[in-house]
Parts: sequence; structure tokens; C-alpha cells
Amino acid sequence: MKIVTRVKLMPEAGQAAALRSTLRTANEAANWVSAVAFERGVPREYELRKHTYTELKAWGLGAQAAQHVIKKTRDAYTALKANIKAGNLGKPGSKRRTKAESKPITFRPEAAQPYDDRCLSWQYDQQTVSVWSVAGRLRNVRFACSPDALKTLREHRKGESDLIERDGVFYLIAVCDIPEPEVYEPSGFIGVDLGIVNIATTSTGYRAAGRGLNRHRKRQLDLRKKLQAKGTKSAKRLLKKRSRKEARHIADVNHVISKTIVTAAERTGSGIALEDLTGIRSRVRLRKDQRNSLHSWSFHQLGRCIEYKAKRAGVPLVYVDPAYTSRQCSECGHIDRRNRVDQATFACRACGALMHADDNASRNIGRKGETLWAAGRESRVPATP
Repeated sequence: MKIVTRVKLMPEAGQAAALRSTLRTANEAANWVSAVAFERGVPREYELRKHTYTELKAWGLGAQAAQHVIKKTRDAYTALKANIKAGNLGKPGSKRRTKAESKPITFRPEAAQPYDDRCLSWQYDQQTVSVWSVAGRLRNVRFACSPDALKTLREHRKGESDLIERDGVFYLIAVCDIPEPEVYEPSGFIGVDLGIVNIATTSTGYRAAGRGLNRHRKRQLDLRKKLQAKGTKSAKRLLKKRSRKEARHIADVNHVISKTIVTAAERTGSGIALEDLTGIRSRVRLRKDQRNSLHSWSFHQLGRCIEYKAKRAGVPLVYVDPAYTSRQCSECGHIDRRNRVDQATFACRACGALMHADDNASRNIGRKGETLWAAGRESRVPATP
């Protein structure tokens, strides 16, 4: 499996200026390549290279850097096409889709620039890198990371690395190819019900309450409103300083929750069943005062965290259809909309079972996971010759 490891660069003043100039030059060149691609109907990478490679070399880009600029521009158009095909930008004729299709893709001045082993080399013992720049090769650029991250880089780094600048700080994001352990045969499945009031509830009784996270989001939103209304230079500096603070906090919470769930499954020899919530934001209709909570809900990030941690541990994971998991009784199987009394209470109209609604849903999800795994296991049995 492929994961990314991020290290922080600590360049000297001259090195930082060269890296900053490199990113701006590469992204300015990418914008020009994007305009050429858009004008010519987004040709294939080889054909696009014939129209742009010589000019990119004249900009001061090295051979490999020019190739990467062309490739990342073509990849951006491939991603745009995939998003349009999947309907992520709306229906044909919608304002958002029309805007995306009517102009070339643009890159921010500090957007990521890919590097391969020809223009970036790592010295793990010294914790330095040697990196190409428009000012020449920069040697002995120091980097910092945790001991675990350094071990992962040393043993598993493979492929390209991306140089980015964020709030004046440079980072290298390296791809590491880690071997996946063999998935074991689970003794059962832990159902995970995802929500906003409770971030995650498992069929084993673990519940990650969302009250603290929702309060944090509310504080950040109120503070942003006050600073934006104030509009002074100091307020804008503080807004910039606090940018992405909420996202970092949410990511940390999701990592802690996902690690707890995967560790419990690994310890008990169980699998994990998650709800497939794809497209839920477009399906659900809410009042205006509830929309912010729904669109701030990071269920996808939490699901990805659980997924990659499960792969690293060899824990089986399946995605199940969430239909009726909140209305069906986990005791008798009776489905009734009235079973869900309120957000927190489930009371079965048939057997009288009374329990927390999220506990009931997680048990239903776990049971669906067992059924899905059994069906998949049977389908993988080779046919008799």
C-alpha cells in the first residue's frame, strides 16, 4: 500500500529564496502549459510535450522539471474530466460545471511541484536532501521529522516526492510503498455508525462523542466572523495565522478515533464494517441552520483513516449499504420509521427493545458486514474444474 510521509524542510535564507523562486517559476510555467492544452483541446501528454517542452527549457527549467510540469498539468485535466464524469461538478449546464469547463486550469504560486530521484536525493543519516532549483542544485538542505517517519522513509520511500510551501514553510511529501500484511479471517465484525452528534459509535460499546469537536467548530466559526467583520490589518494577520487550525484539529481527532477502532478490531480478531455514505450531502435536505454542520462533517476523512490503518494491520474491512440501519431493530429485525423516537432513542414498535439509536445502528451495520463478508468469501472460492 502507498502512504505519504511529510517532512519539514529547514533551509537557510538563500536556499529558501531559491526554493520559493523554483515553485513560482514552475507553477507559472504550468499555467502557460495549461493555457496551451486548453487552446488545443487538451491533447495527450506526448503531443503536449511537443508544443511546450522547448519553451519550458527556455524558462530555465531543467529537463526533468519541465517533464514534471507537463505531466502534472495533464494529470490536472484528467482529474477534472473524471470529476465531471462522476457528476461532482453538477449537471450539464450548471453554473459550477460551466465555469470549470470554460477556462484553463490554473495553479497557485505555491502549489506542489513533483520531484523524482534524478532531481532530489535523500541523505537519511545526516537528515538532509539535495534538491534541484532554478538557482542550481541545493545541497545539504536540512529536514525534520519524527523517528518513525524517518524509519519509514529509509525503508519504504519509493517514487516521487512533492515540494510545497505552506504559510512560508517548505515541506517534502514523499510516497512510501509499504507491504500489506495478509488479511486474516475475522471471527466477527465491528459495526461503526458515523454521525455528527456522536462521531463514531461501534457495536462493541465504544462511542466518540462529537460535542467537543462541534464546540471547537463553533468557536472557530464565531472567531472568523468577528475577525472578518473587523477587517483591520492585525485581524487579517490573525486570520492567516489561524488558517487550517480547525482542519488540523479535526484530522488529529479522526486519527485518534480510527486508531482506537482498528486496534480494538485487531486485538479481538474482528473485521470492521463501515457505512458507504457516498453522495449523502447531495441526498440529504436540511434546514439552513443545519447545513453548516452537515458540510463540516468529516466522515470521508475518518473513513479513509480507518481504511488505511486497517490495511496496515491486516484487518478485514467492508463497506455496507446504510439503508434502514437506523430504523431496523437489531433485536428482532422489525423496520419502522417510528422506531427512531428521536436522535438518541430507539424504541422498537414490535418487540419493545429500548436502546441508544447509535448502538442499534452499529449492531445492524456489523451484522450487514458479516453477511457481506460471507458472500464475498463464497464468491472467491475457485470453480471446480
